[in-house]
Amino acid sequence: MANTPQSKKRARQIERRTDVNKARRSRIRTFIRKVEEAIASGNADAAKEALRIAQPELMRGVTKGVVHKNTASRKISRLAARVGALGQA
Repeated sequence: MANTPQSKKRARQIERRTDVNKARRSRIRTFIRKVEEAIASGNADAAKEALRIAQPELMRGVTKGVVHKNTASRKISRLAARVGALGQA
């Protein structure tokens, strides 16, 4: 348990940041899920549009420190490959 005033304040700050970061992570997952659902439905146009909207959201998570840069890049790359394959099929 926090004892000093500084450590008590840090504990309060961490609590607030945790809620914000949790919401951001959830939002990112929602955008990724929308892309995956569009891919599953076989609709190439909807999948491209969903990916176009999801990319900046993922990179925003990187700048906010919620997701590592390589993780976001990997997810975007894999989704883009799946969407591209859908367009060719």
